[in-house]
Amino acid sequence: MATGFVAVDGGQLYYEVAGNGPALVLIHAGIADSRMWDTQWDEFAQHCTVVRYDVRGYGKSPTEPIEFSNRADLAVLLDHLAIERATLLGVSRGGQIAGDFALEFPQRVSGLILECAGLSGFDYQSTEADAAEMQLFEQIEPLLKAKQWAQVADLEVRVWVDGPGQAVGRAPAALREQVREMIYANYTTHHGDEKPQPLVPPAAERLHEIQVPTLVIIGDLDTGDSQAAADALAQGIAGAQKVVFAQTAHLPNMEQPARFNQTVLDFLHTNQLAQ
Repeated sequence: MATGFVAVDGGQLYYEVAGNGPALVLIHAGIADSRMWDTQWDEFAQHCTVVRYDVRGYGKSPTEPIEFSNRADLAVLLDHLAIERATLLGVSRGGQIAGDFALEFPQRVSGLILECAGLSGFDYQSTEADAAEMQLFEQIEPLLKAKQWAQVADLEVRVWVDGPGQAVGRAPAALREQVREMIYANYTTHHGDEKPQPLVPPAAERLHEIQVPTLVIIGDLDTGDSQAAADALAQGIAGAQKVVFAQTAHLPNMEQPARFNQTVLDFLHTNQLAQ
């Protein structure tokens, strides 16, 4: 495995690379860093050149408080690694980055795997069914303003790992603690005042432009907006395949790694995106 840093305007990206063959880039969630892919790393490296990195302002990737583009950052990383085209696997915020990148740099993307992904420009209207998650988000907001990072991390674990409306501790204790540690580290290590530039026009208006094989993955215990975004992605991208993970919240790759890995590898091999 190779590790390193690549300079981007006003910051650095920490990355790791392993394996051989077609490239697969893993983009972590906004509640995590590149360590969230530990249960995929060795297995995927047997089939691909697999890359994971800390998005600017997360993990080991510092940034100055400036405007920047996550999409341009990823292009710089691919250039640094001499990767012309790659399949992108992104979860949550990382899924939004992957989808946006595919629209801005279509010639550099050979496939998309969108796990509980965000969708830029998606206008979700909450319903009564979202009451549990809205209550948790309302509790988080004042804690964010007060910089009560430990309490924020606890509540975000309830939302994203247990799932809104689920019993506290539904997910395994080790998983809850692993994600909690990443959340807490991000809040306490980085300033949180970075300014990522949005894609214009946003992806929600342009899904018909995506012309590569696409797999959409969602947990049935995830938030209402994540599930609605998954439906929009699956319906808006021609030929997209959608897979639902039962009794799983926002991080299927961490909660059900064996099934997740097989689902992804089947998709890659079916579409000749892995060796």
